[in-house]
Amino acid sequence: MALRTDKELKIYYSISEVAQMFGVNESLLRYWEKEFPFIAPKKAGGNIRQYRKEDIDNVRLVYHLVKEKGMTLAGAKQRLKQEKELEVRNVDIIERLKDIKEELLSIRKELDYLT
Repeated sequence: MALRTDKELKIYYSISEVAQMFGVNESLLRYWEKEFPFIAPKKAGGNIRQYRKEDIDNVRLVYHLVKEKGMTLAGAKQRLKQEKELEVRNVDIIERLKDIKEELLSIRKELDYLT
């Protein structure tokens, strides 16, 4: 069983934290909110955005299609309209594989240190 990190315990993330997670500008996240209505962070007083885990998952989905797969926004919208569940599963699998890779690299580093 994996240990929980502080990130997993947090309920809300600021737009700057989310932008940093994905290496994008805050303005891009605001633009994606307009283009993809399912990215809808809660807005607190002063119009401050508060992203929940589900919002971050939705950003991750758009990021995957646009930044990693190189789709246009129109193409990403069309794909999500047709096969959103498939894309959600694909992104989940990719994230799990990245976590496994990170863990394996960590184990390798520890083994190299011991030898």
